Amino acid sequence: GVLPMYYLELISGLRKGELVALQWSDLDIENKTISVSKQAGRNNAGEPDITRPKTENSIRKISIPQDAVDLLVAEHQKHPSSPWMFPSPKTGEMYHPDAIVKIHRKICKDIGLEHVRFHDLRHSFATTALQCGVDVKTVSTMLGHSSAGFTLNVYTHSTSRMQQEAARTVGNAMPKMLER
Repeated sequence: GVLPMYYLELISGLRKGELVALQWSDLDIENKTISVSKQAGRNNAGEPDITRPKTENSIRKISIPQDAVDLLVAEHQKHPSSPWMFPSPKTGEMYHPDAIVKIHRKICKDIGLEHVRFHDLRHSFATTALQCGVDVKTVSTMLGHSSAGFTLNVYTHSTSRMQQEAARTVGNAMPKMLER
């Protein structure tokens, strides 16, 4: 049950509250996109509730690969009457964001990765995308950040590595260019 949820997290970098608030209707199978327009959290009384995301930039459409679409379709077939993309197996309702964190902790403990937080999966997505050459503006949009500048500030460690790589690449090309 949790594999599709984790897989989607790793290829999209969604916030945990956005992930649990996803509904089946947010998936566009034909265009391979997911609409992010809601997030789960707690109200003042401490009860779970659903709100619009924290900024307008957080309301976005994310493209996902075909194998992710296939996984989500297969997952939905296990609970076709539920409006939720990932309903809680206990209640059949929306997962509580804290419940995902608990499950994540348990999985990590079982495999000996106790220092990895659920939020680190979002960082893994961003870092991997940047290292694969996805431009910062695109990564920023996918994460729902307020600006590419904010994304750069958060991920300077991976972008500085990329700058070193770029310097090496250009440096290696220079002698060939000078020979011409």
